Amino acid sequence: MNRFVEAEEYNKLVEDELVENVLQTISKPVKNVDYSMGKCIVQNINADQDAIRNMHSFDDLSLQLGKKAEEKFDIAEEEIMIRNYLAVGVQWISLVTENLLSHPFIVLRRQCQVFNTSNRYHMHPLTLLPSILNLQRRQGVATLWKGVGSCLLVRGMTLAIDDIISKFTGWPKEVNSKTTLKRFGQHILLKCLSIGLVVPFHSASLVETVQSDIASEKPGLFDVFREGSLRFLYWSSPQKGRMLPAWALIGPCVSLGIIKYLFSLVIRGLSSRIMRRRLTVLRKKRTEKISDDVLENQNAEIYANLITIITTEVIFYPFETVLHRLQLQGTRTIIDNLDNGYAVVPILTNYQGAIDCYQSTIFSEGFCGLYKGFGAMMLQFISHLAVLKLSKWIVSKISETLTNRPSSRIIHYYNIDNIVCNSSSSSMSPSLTSFA
Repeated sequence: MNRFVEAEEYNKLVEDELVENVLQTISKPVKNVDYSMGKCIVQNINADQDAIRNMHSFDDLSLQLGKKAEEKFDIAEEEIMIRNYLAVGVQWISLVTENLLSHPFIVLRRQCQVFNTSNRYHMHPLTLLPSILNLQRRQGVATLWKGVGSCLLVRGMTLAIDDIISKFTGWPKEVNSKTTLKRFGQHILLKCLSIGLVVPFHSASLVETVQSDIASEKPGLFDVFREGSLRFLYWSSPQKGRMLPAWALIGPCVSLGIIKYLFSLVIRGLSSRIMRRRLTVLRKKRTEKISDDVLENQNAEIYANLITIITTEVIFYPFETVLHRLQLQGTRTIIDNLDNGYAVVPILTNYQGAIDCYQSTIFSEGFCGLYKGFGAMMLQFISHLAVLKLSKWIVSKISETLTNRPSSRIIHYYNIDNIVCNSSSSSMSPSLTSFA
């Protein structure tokens, strides 16, 4: 019994000592505690707050990018507008070259064609250059621009007549690949009427372009209408000497005009397809898509038109020579002598018709007589091609300047994806990324 009491007292003493030791340990100051975990917690909390602030500031970033995107889209629209203006400019340059800059060579070419007693045929440009220089020294540069007003008026009259006939008859002024055979026939009839009505006025315009300025009175601006109307009214019997009646001119002119027009349609279609196919091949060879599609297509059409004009004029040049001689006969026109460029000569012929003119020319001048002044036409197309090449070079330089601007794609230009990724990765806290 005594041993049991002693054991219980001993256990109480041990428990009392353990309680005192625990109380002493708790009451002592804490030393050498590891604060790294606390620091990490504080840093994570601060990073979370920074991330929340950056998420609010991301709205400002998106607004700035939106403004930059609008500015970039404005630049893209401006580039498209400039390229459209360039395409229109190239088209206008081609029209001005074809109708105005080529006129001096048309004057020389027609003077050579109607000069039936000339010693020089001017089959190439080198023999024609001395005569041009002598003409300019004696009569000035304006002598090569005579009749330009009447030529433009006749071309405008042709377009007006086409429009009037089309409105009254409903016949189409233009045709394409979808035009039916009936509509195409109506279009040909429209062209026949238009050419037949313009023939007398074209003859009057021809006189103004070939007559010498120093040996003839300068015609007025609207004299071509007066002379053409008088020639049209004298249908059966001419009012001057050996001048052919209107019916004798209208038949050959309409026939040649329609054949020439149909031939030009075929050549234009073939040349347009060739140029477009060539453009497609060039696009496939390039690593990136051509940005100037409008300009490229415009250039292709212009060169296709130039090929059509050159081919048509070369093939029908002899027939044009015959018609010009018939139209000038009996008008008592005095032209410049292009054998030397100094003297003037009258045109005196007595052809009975187109066949007689052709046979007489072959007999007296040879087959090359039908190609008199061919060198002037060569100069015409050389200058035409040079102007087109120069305009194309200028336009290509402007286009390259526009193309070298930054890309119009906003994502690649401003790198939005990288900005978002970098901002999210730099601003996102470790605690947030740990839960992602």
